[in-house]
Amino acid sequence: MKLLYVTAEMPYGSGEVFIIEEIRELLRRGHDVRVVPRSPGAMAPHAPDLMPATIREPLVSKAVWKAAAPQLPRRLRSISRVLRGGARDSWKNAAVVPKALWLARLAAESGTNHIHCHWAGTTATMAMLAAEIAGVPWSFTAHRSDIAGNNLLAEKVRSARFARVISHSGVQMMMARGVPASPKIRVLHLGVRLPSVPPQPAVARPPVVLCPADFLPVKGHRYLMDAWRIFESRGMAGELWLVGRGDARSVIEKPPANVKVVGELNNPALLDLYRTGAIAATVLASIDLGNGEHEGIPAALMEAMSFAVPVVATNTGGIPELVTRGSGLLVREKNPAALADAIAAVVGNPELAAQLGRAGRRRVAEAFDVTEIASQLEGWFEATCPTTQNNQRDRSLTLPAQKRTC
Repeated sequence: MKLLYVTAEMPYGSGEVFIIEEIRELLRRGHDVRVVPRSPGAMAPHAPDLMPATIREPLVSKAVWKAAAPQLPRRLRSISRVLRGGARDSWKNAAVVPKALWLARLAAESGTNHIHCHWAGTTATMAMLAAEIAGVPWSFTAHRSDIAGNNLLAEKVRSARFARVISHSGVQMMMARGVPASPKIRVLHLGVRLPSVPPQPAVARPPVVLCPADFLPVKGHRYLMDAWRIFESRGMAGELWLVGRGDARSVIEKPPANVKVVGELNNPALLDLYRTGAIAATVLASIDLGNGEHEGIPAALMEAMSFAVPVVATNTGGIPELVTRGSGLLVREKNPAALADAIAAVVGNPELAAQLGRAGRRRVAEAFDVTEIASQLEGWFEATCPTTQNNQRDRSLTLPAQKRTC
């Protein structure tokens, strides 16, 4: 199949690493995938191997306007559909209209069979409008913050062939925002690739506990710092490494002893820490800020579990859908004492750590293996794609008209 995968900025930047393996697996399966970042940034690509499959065009450029300008007078009815939301969403959606028209022409000229986008916000606005104009089926993956934003969610579900949600808690968020129940709404987790070689047991002494979380309030760093102080007050030995994007000072005033702020680390380097046995445990102290501001199902935990690294986390958002009984330790949010107890239990008991690590890896293998997830997506894409789709296609977009087959 010929697929257009619309992202926010990936492979540029490092905020969407959880999409990378999914695209790699679809490419491995022989599909012609083209990645189209809505707003490609200036940062170096986070997945250099995807660059040959990436079409980099800024949100506003001469090429975008050249493709959009001739279409604008004829597309006013379609464009008006994406400007129906509140004032904030209308302005945001208006900003992606020119690139949506450019994307429609790209889809038609390239013989694209299906457009899929990650995020239900403006990336989905762009994909929805482009798909309608080009006569191409489309779908989207909704995560968490984009559901909370509720940018024409119900309209997008109606328009899309399917709406993939990465967690059951995400579906509940959709329903709470007035999206009618529909068989189009399907839960399919994000996934990671299971390491093919047996993971190494932790060898670092003192043991290193890793927190792979951007420095945002929802990640609960302040409670983790309090937990680490309790951990150390009990005479426990260890180091806590904080890996993530952003300014650590915005969420951590005075880190306790033996806390190392590593900062941003690219994904291969992070996985190497797990692969070489440098990490004794991974911890997330995430909290629920209300109004949908909570975790989805963190890929950071999946990655650690795939390497049989034991995990400690809070039972917020979609985390309990990943860390089920026996595959890790879950504690209540905003409870530093309980968090310290769980970290100490893992660090101080190698037998328990090994048991949790093995169970965590099995949990990822059974429900979060990217090969199985990509296979499911592949089937959904193919179900939307008859052997030819030229009947619905706007031929004015293509020079010359092309036959489209799966």
